[in-house]
Amino acid sequence: MVRGLYTAYTGMSNEQKRLDIIANNLANAATTGYKKESVTNQSFDNVLAIKIRDESEAYNDRPIGQMTLGVKLGEAYTNYGQGSLRQTNNTYDLAIEGKGFFNIQYTDRAGNTSIRYTRDGSFTMTNDGYIVDKEGNHLMGEAGEIMIPSDSMDVTIDSTGNIFADGIYIDRLLISDFDNYDYLSKTGDTMYELLDGAVEVPSDGIIRQGFIEQSNVNVVSEMIEMITITRAYEANQKVLQSMDSTLDLAANSVGKV
Repeated sequence: MVRGLYTAYTGMSNEQKRLDIIANNLANAATTGYKKESVTNQSFDNVLAIKIRDESEAYNDRPIGQMTLGVKLGEAYTNYGQGSLRQTNNTYDLAIEGKGFFNIQYTDRAGNTSIRYTRDGSFTMTNDGYIVDKEGNHLMGEAGEIMIPSDSMDVTIDSTGNIFADGIYIDRLLISDFDNYDYLSKTGDTMYELLDGAVEVPSDGIIRQGFIEQSNVNVVSEMIEMITITRAYEANQKVLQSMDSTLDLAANSVGKV
């Protein structure tokens, strides 16, 4: 019966963690370039139960079978599927149709810089002519940080990422892709950094100027999943209450006989 309490507890804990992930997806349903997160469930490995120091067994330890210790979170993963494209007609709003990531020169609070990757193409131009994201990190081109003459009247970016200012070639967007996204680690809501072992491959993505990629979270399916998780949590809660009542009877009623 005590094992039943533990099994119910692991079920409740597991559903709570799943609910946290669903809530985060819903909170970012309108976040540009956000990719849905999901998680799998798996059972704990079965363990061998052994009867020990039992007088009926002449105090010899004896295996009595296998038992499971409940459920746990399996693999947490990110769904990198394409989000829908929304037209904004803003010059520096960019979207990648297909696979690939924008390269961003990220600067931390200590002033250290590193390259990070994102699908969030909501960019603006500073007074100095740099193209930056919402946090002021510079968008990278093949020649380095992209800088456009501040007096340019017409800036166009073609489907391959070539940037022209008033008809003059400036640079080409640096778009990266990887053969295995398991080597990407999420930092924040829409940025990723590489883990050791990541292998970069050519990107087949098409650049769309004047568009942004929306989150790939389906709000309706996430709400349905949330209801399912809530019901599973309540079922485990009822198991816990039943076990508690049984133990109460065993301790307070049977013990009086």
